[in-house]
Amino acid sequence: RGETYHFELVSNESGAGITRVGLDFNVPIANGILTVDTDAQAHARTREKGRDCARAAVEMANLVVALDSLREHGAEDAEDEEDDE
Repeated sequence: RGETYHFELVSNESGAGITRVGLDFNVPIANGILTVDTDAQAHARTREKGRDCARAAVEMANLVVALDSLREHGAEDAEDEEDDE
């Protein structure tokens, strides 16, 4: 961590940028940026946080596939149910 406001600025703006990309492109984006005070903290957190971020990415990719499938087939299934009535 630096001794100036630059640390907070980079932390805040990187988070805001990630959020903006997700909103602009309508895709889920996880924030895995570490904001730490020391190299030791960064080293201690990288393995666990990296694993967490990888899991979140896989879960979000699976969710996108499931939602796309639901959008494609969900409307057809709803029409089939109405025809059965």
